[in-house]
Amino acid sequence: MRWRDSLHLALRALTAHRLRSFLTLLGIGVGIAAVILLTSIGEGLHRFVLAEFSQFGTNVINIQPGRQGARGGPPGLPSTARGLTLDDAAALARLPRVRHVSASVSGNAEVRAQGRVRRTTVLGVGPQMQEVYSMRVRVGSFLPPDEAASARAFVVLGAKLKRELFGTANALGERVQIGAERFRVVGIMEEKGQFLGVDLDDAAYIPVVRGMALYKRDGVMEIAVTYDPDATAARVAGSVKALMIARHGREDFTVLTQEDMLATLSNILDILTAAVGALGGISLLVGGVGIVTIMSIAVTERTGEIGLLVALGARRRTILALFLGEAVVLAGIGGLLGLAAGAGLAALVGLLVPALPVATPWPFAVAAEVVALVMGLTAGVLPARRAARLDAVEALRAE
Repeated sequence: MRWRDSLHLALRALTAHRLRSFLTLLGIGVGIAAVILLTSIGEGLHRFVLAEFSQFGTNVINIQPGRQGARGGPPGLPSTARGLTLDDAAALARLPRVRHVSASVSGNAEVRAQGRVRRTTVLGVGPQMQEVYSMRVRVGSFLPPDEAASARAFVVLGAKLKRELFGTANALGERVQIGAERFRVVGIMEEKGQFLGVDLDDAAYIPVVRGMALYKRDGVMEIAVTYDPDATAARVAGSVKALMIARHGREDFTVLTQEDMLATLSNILDILTAAVGALGGISLLVGGVGIVTIMSIAVTERTGEIGLLVALGARRRTILALFLGEAVVLAGIGGLLGLAAGAGLAALVGLLVPALPVATPWPFAVAAEVVALVMGLTAGVLPARRAARLDAVEALRAE
């Protein structure tokens, strides 16, 4: 029997029982749609998080106190290791290929101005912080490059913090109190939005020395370094590590490149997307069970037809291929319908909830369709083998 005849017979058998075929298609389609929708949301979140990190540039290296490894805990936690200092930051700034350096400390403090009080994030940073993290001042200027020992009490406000404290009034030149010290406002930052749950617009930026005094710290929490775009991250990171070891006498710090962080984060998000897709794949298993059930019923109902085909000379493998073809056609059409429904639902979610990033990963979509076909083939094997093994005389007698 030619493959065209087999396909024609399979389609005719499916259309003869439209409701039953539709319900089977629905089971497969729902499974595929669930996979596409969940992986679309997962892929959208993947791209969103990577974009959040990338907005601060990809040529950034972070140095944190404490060694991350078998003999040390996560960097930044209290330990007996030597902390990072402003002298370390000054030495890093003299390295070749290094463009900007900013040491920082951070915490929460009360900010007071014009009778208003707001507890928010206060960052002690270096004067090159805006170049390091690709941030810009909207009004006024950023912190001046004062000597560390004589840094003036200046503050730059985030856009949201400025509105909360001063409303629509001009804040430049005004005084704000942070802790027990008064600072003069010299600039207002452009709106940057949130970064991993931290509202960068609701923050105050003061000189790092003032921040160390505010939080009563002897050292800084982090040093961020940017390097020439044409330089390799590994080479610059190697120079940074060698200098810090020479200064500290041992490797009691952690060097993290932006490329390493993005690669690690990307791997984690890829695993998350695959896991979410696997959850949606459970629906495919339900659809596969439906195909087994429907094809088993079809074999019972069409016993006489099978006997007639065998009596007319049809080979056993032809009967096997006929029923396998029906199962694959059911799964294939159901998969295509689910693919269209899933992509449509993902697009609809993106339109209705613009804040939720949605992006359909088409490799996952193609893989889901292939899985549906394989599942249809697998689910149809047992009923098809049963049909192929029927005895022609017994089958015609049953009819």
